[in-house]
Amino acid sequence: MSDQKSSIIDSHCHIVFSNFDEDREKVAERWRSQGVKALLHACVEPSEIPAIKSLADQFHEMRYSVGVHPLDVHHWRPETLNVLKNAALDDKRVVAIGELGLDLFKAENLSEQLSILMPQLKLAYELNLPVIVHCRDAAKEMQEVFSKLTEENCCPRGVMHCWSGNLREMRDFLDLGFYISFSGNVTFKKAIDIHECAREVPSTRFLVETDSPFLSPVPHRGKRNEPSFVRHVVEKISELKGESFYEIAEKSTQNARKLFGLP
Repeated sequence: MSDQKSSIIDSHCHIVFSNFDEDREKVAERWRSQGVKALLHACVEPSEIPAIKSLADQFHEMRYSVGVHPLDVHHWRPETLNVLKNAALDDKRVVAIGELGLDLFKAENLSEQLSILMPQLKLAYELNLPVIVHCRDAAKEMQEVFSKLTEENCCPRGVMHCWSGNLREMRDFLDLGFYISFSGNVTFKKAIDIHECAREVPSTRFLVETDSPFLSPVPHRGKRNEPSFVRHVVEKISELKGESFYEIAEKSTQNARKLFGLP
């Protein structure tokens, strides 16, 4: 049974996308009614930044990141790093760099992805901001990057967003100091690996998110996802961990506040 008074943070969403243009205010009413007190809007490429910034003006509970997604390498320009740096320095509501990472599920251009990943990781370390990491079918390659940066004492902190890996991979990222964020896929019946990870993840190191408009949780699977649906992620993790909705909501909220320096 969910506790409507619990506060929840949706630590990753994309409501700038056009499929929210018709009803964004209604979407906000719904997330507020479900106790979502803050949300972190992830950025996939620099041209989104002005629109995301204007959403943060509209919705006071929103914070955001700036970055370039690994599947958006074609948006990287010689000036992109400066654009990201200036955007982060210009607005204190920028609390992370990302969504960055590696995706070897939809693309095979590893060297190209690494060429835009490394400068973003260095920027995050320089600005002392956490990173939001997209990692799909690339756990080994991502761990190699983070291990090398850790040895060089310049690895930023951050979160593995929309977790879809296995226990061994999760333990490796936890050992490197990263948080693990669970999305709607934790509610899927066949997501056995993700269920195991949710049971085992330490209570101080997990976040919850929607990744709206993608990966709608059960019972909304197949529909457009939205921040209010994050409560289903909390419900599933509370079931898997054998803790109350309130406990999981509070722990994930405290973790998100700590990682992103949220009010």
